[in-house]
Amino acid sequence: MKNYTITVNGNVYDVVVEEGASTGAPAAPKAAPKAAPKAAPAAPKASAGAGSVRVEAGAAGKVFKVEAKVGQAVKAGDAVVILEAMKMEIPVVAPQDGTVASIDVSVGDPVEAGALLATLN
Repeated sequence: MKNYTITVNGNVYDVVVEEGASTGAPAAPKAAPKAAPKAAPAAPKASAGAGSVRVEAGAAGKVFKVEAKVGQAVKAGDAVVILEAMKMEIPVVAPQDGTVASIDVSVGDPVEAGALLATLN
């Protein structure tokens, strides 16, 4: 099986495609997927991975809102980024107290589970 992220009319979909036919017949040749054009970032980002504490996506989705700013002090449990997945808003929170060192995503960016969203010092 292969996983693909597809953008249709600005909506991001994660798709799993099973290869081969279940009848035992050889699978038809598949065209290579084309990468969706990347949108320019809406705001400049601080250097990726500037801090020592990583704030990572717990699920795949799209960045709905960036709650924190570089240099802002946050407490453990404060929302740093809000993701949207399947019409649900999922807050990604600071794992510990610290200062935001970098925001590594912009609103509208598609992200996979485990993707780096921000770092803290």
